[in-house]
Amino acid sequence: MNKILFFILLSCIALFASGTIEGEIQKQELNLSAIIMFLIFVTATLGITYWAAKRTKNPKDFYTAGGSITGLQNGMAIAGDYMSAASFLGISGLVYLKGYDGLIYSIGFLVGWPIILFMIAEPLRNLGKYSFADVASYRLRQIPIRILAAFGSIATVILYLIAQMVGSGKLIQLLFGLQYEVAVILVGILMILYVTFGGMLATTWVQIVKAFLLLSGATFMAIAVMYNYDFSFSSLFEEAVDVKGDFIMAPGGLVSDPISAISLAIALMFGTAGLPHILMRFFTVGDAKEARKSVFYATGFIGYFYMLTFIIGFGAIVMVYKNPLYLDLAKQAISGGYPILGGNNMAAIHLSHAVGGDIFLGFISAVAFATILAVVSGLTLAGASAISHDLYSSLFKQGSADHKTEMRVSKIATVVLGVIAVIMGIMFEKQNIAFVVGLAFAIAASANFPVLILSMYWKKLTTRGAVVGGTFGLSTAIVLVILGPIVWVDILGYTEAIFPYKYPALFSVTVAFVMIYIFSITDNSKNAQEERGKFEAQFIRSQTGIGAEGAIEH
Repeated sequence: MNKILFFILLSCIALFASGTIEGEIQKQELNLSAIIMFLIFVTATLGITYWAAKRTKNPKDFYTAGGSITGLQNGMAIAGDYMSAASFLGISGLVYLKGYDGLIYSIGFLVGWPIILFMIAEPLRNLGKYSFADVASYRLRQIPIRILAAFGSIATVILYLIAQMVGSGKLIQLLFGLQYEVAVILVGILMILYVTFGGMLATTWVQIVKAFLLLSGATFMAIAVMYNYDFSFSSLFEEAVDVKGDFIMAPGGLVSDPISAISLAIALMFGTAGLPHILMRFFTVGDAKEARKSVFYATGFIGYFYMLTFIIGFGAIVMVYKNPLYLDLAKQAISGGYPILGGNNMAAIHLSHAVGGDIFLGFISAVAFATILAVVSGLTLAGASAISHDLYSSLFKQGSADHKTEMRVSKIATVVLGVIAVIMGIMFEKQNIAFVVGLAFAIAASANFPVLILSMYWKKLTTRGAVVGGTFGLSTAIVLVILGPIVWVDILGYTEAIFPYKYPALFSVTVAFVMIYIFSITDNSKNAQEERGKFEAQFIRSQTGIGAEGAIEH
């Protein structure tokens, strides 16, 4: 194991998800309390990894923790997986910047969960084994469906990883005083260690610890803000309006036209239900009942968290906005206004200092780092699963791969994905990566979600329809993002975008569903008739759990 650790370290040095920290980041002085708390967290999580490694003996342990996670534990882990740095810093930063309109994002992220709760969680757990490709290919042809699902999963994972790695590099550079490249490599090494040796069990407990710390820290911040205003929301909002103006209490500042609003909502709702690292979590519980409990608990934790980000955002308006301690004086001298150090996404970090001093700033800084580690670990495991289980074991070996070989491929895939994430994170340092997060959700909503949901509920779906529709949805999402304002104007430098909207999901998801429908109902081949004939048996298993994969005992 020591040799492998040394190899990983050398590889990462030799080759040397959403929201980013805005603008040029200057190297900061070392934050001692943040460093100490960070070291405590890393030590504890590496201890968890060592404990989990001794219990990870076969692919089921590696991919799903042997199905041994309870509904409450999995709900907390899902929340830990979903509450990324983009959520914590980005949503509170949006509220700080736009006020009321920041709620659009938080509600959009949340409303995808009822779809998962009522339509996906139980059938997914009853039909699948390790990944959502197991479900999509249950009655359809294995090779084309698994290739499509694996490609959609890997594309989503890599895009999300790029966003998380760039965000983590800039965040750690600001908070801990480390160079950007060193910060990205550090995240990559820890991510590889967690997943390679601890698998899903280690990843789950890292996410649980992170979720507990994040919810505790955010709760303290919200209470501290409300305490200063006698727990009166009207007093808080009145003060915020006095500081920034009436516009922060009115809608329309963030998404000004109905097409963009609907498209954004579709991306956030259906994209959530198509994220491979979220869907993978439902295979870690013992049965469908626990899967449903997982979503129930996760929805509660996530909903509570997003309520806190709203309070934190308005708290930052009243306690950070004009505070000279947090102003970027150099930028203010050039452009005026009240720009804060690190950009708007650092509002929550500065607020933690305003309400709790250096020690609490250190705690929140370490929690932000823990947030990144937990999310990238889940993403990497989902990507490794797509490569080793969906492609290598199910396709290349036709299900005949032995456990040791599949585990070895999984760990190699983890290292490769980690190295790719580090390299891409360094390459994208100076880029506007807002489009990367949008593209990840668009692919999940346009390629993964339509095929998954229709494979479970629509009898007439055929392999031809799923492959053609999923491919069209995937291609449309990519093309429209490139032709849209973020890439075509902001990155490529053209004066006007060919596609006028930032969010393509309304169009790409529609294309996916329409093409799936057309190419399925017009498919009268022998294979199509057999696939339709298998639907009833699949539906019975999906609803009753008869024949479903069970948990294993240790």
